[in-house]
Amino acid sequence: MESGETFDVVVIGSGAAGAMAALRSAEQGLSVLIVEKAQKFGGTSATSGGVIWIPNHGLGGEGDSRESVMEYLASVISGPVNPEKLDAYVDQAPKMAHYLKESGVELIVSPWPDYFPAKPGARSDRSLICPTFDGRRLGDDRYALMREQFNRFKLFSRYAMDLTETFSLMMQQKGWRGVAANVIRRYWMDRGTRKVSGRDRRFTQGAALLGATYEAVFRKGVQLRTESKLESLVVDKAGKVTGVEVSNFGRRYTINARHGVVLAAGGFEWNQEMRDRFYPVPGLINHSSTPEGANRGEALIAAEMLGAATEHTEEGWWIPTMSLPMPKASNFHETHQAAFDVGRPWSVCVNRNGLRFVDEAIGYDSFGQAMVDDHIKTGANCPCWLVFDAKFRAKFSAGGLMPWAHTPEHKVPADWWDHYVFRADTIEALAAKIHVPVEALKQTVSNMNNYAKTGVDPEFGRGGNIYDQFFGDPTVSPNPNLGPIDKAPFYAVAINNGDLGTKGGIKTDARARVLKGDGSAIEGLYAAGNASGNPFGNCYPGAGSTIGPAMTFGFIAANDIAERSGNQRD
Repeated sequence: MESGETFDVVVIGSGAAGAMAALRSAEQGLSVLIVEKAQKFGGTSATSGGVIWIPNHGLGGEGDSRESVMEYLASVISGPVNPEKLDAYVDQAPKMAHYLKESGVELIVSPWPDYFPAKPGARSDRSLICPTFDGRRLGDDRYALMREQFNRFKLFSRYAMDLTETFSLMMQQKGWRGVAANVIRRYWMDRGTRKVSGRDRRFTQGAALLGATYEAVFRKGVQLRTESKLESLVVDKAGKVTGVEVSNFGRRYTINARHGVVLAAGGFEWNQEMRDRFYPVPGLINHSSTPEGANRGEALIAAEMLGAATEHTEEGWWIPTMSLPMPKASNFHETHQAAFDVGRPWSVCVNRNGLRFVDEAIGYDSFGQAMVDDHIKTGANCPCWLVFDAKFRAKFSAGGLMPWAHTPEHKVPADWWDHYVFRADTIEALAAKIHVPVEALKQTVSNMNNYAKTGVDPEFGRGGNIYDQFFGDPTVSPNPNLGPIDKAPFYAVAINNGDLGTKGGIKTDARARVLKGDGSAIEGLYAAGNASGNPFGNCYPGAGSTIGPAMTFGFIAANDIAERSGNQRD
């Protein structure tokens, strides 16, 4: 086995956590190598919405404070957490955001409500996003090598859209056709880029965040190595981690790390054995909405071999998803997110008993938790059903089923009907097709139609808070999330409990150091992002609560490595 290469810091994984750990380490004068197993860099983060939840960020807005943040978190976190780790996040996240901005990454305050808007301390300005980034600033040898957004996040599977454009088209807001035309025109007018790659040079959402961050990373001289998979961690006789063993197309070799190894390789959602081991309702790997096969828990497995403990592994970052055949390849399937579709007017979600179990417009993680809880209670969830009428079908998507303007009935492939998308002229006939008790579903729909008239959902309060309403339809009254399900034909699609990754993983302390079962730290080993346990336990407090902690603890890990190596500069 080859050996001999040496860096001060080796980072495993090229997503947001790894990019920040590398950037900050290089800022401190350390030599850094990022190791990525995929052919493209950017990790799951590059395919995400790219939102960062940073409370008390000080980058805009007024009135937020540490006290307000802690009041909110105390009111929404219901499970056990490490208070020192939570404090570290709250205190260091604003510093990380300011450092990111100083490094040239533009951050914009988004008016996205916290996911529990009725709780004390909740706000609507803690989520940060990045504006569109010109991917060719990375250099033509790199711009096409960053992991691309899923086709489901592009217009016609080709054209990049930012969040504003996405929501305009999703909601068919006034002028949405003009927005679509501009997106398409922009792409085809960029003739110079077409000569380099078919990829849109406009990096949006997660690609914008990672593109801007990697511009700074490469500027600092960080090296990146793709197609290199972590096989094991190397330790000396004293138990200190001194490097990694990786493989590249079958070739195995060792890379030495003088001062630290940072595990930032994502979670274990694509490892069915680990899902079965940790989750109370495991679900299937292909229900996940993260890149297929990307996060298989290699970092967690390698750390456990050294005695590392785990935390919060019973939870995922849940999000409702649905499955459809791939275009022009019906034997293969794509997973589509349905995060906001399930809370639109003219629809209802029911378990297989035909009964509601949650405010459908609630935050997507809470929706997933409700699916799990209901399944444990009734055995009739996971999947559940999204039931909707022709009005919904005309205006909104249902996972991968696009509205009529994009996919009229005659363009829906014949093999979709009554296998992936169910359609009937009556609620009774629809119930029979999806094997849900007819009378129960009829009563549920009748109840929803009555709630739509009054604007009040006495069961679960759907549409009764600003988060629900943020993703409702403002043209619908008296409640933007409620509309009568009364226009035939009627439809149903199966909704799975998907995820954006795993909430739990390697147990770490407030310095991002990996801990053993006895609480002692493994010297030289750090973890950040979904490879590690998150600071919120079972909670998802706001949009960007995955990337916010990922980048913050990557930042913290780099600072601790620099301090211990005598290289800390500020």
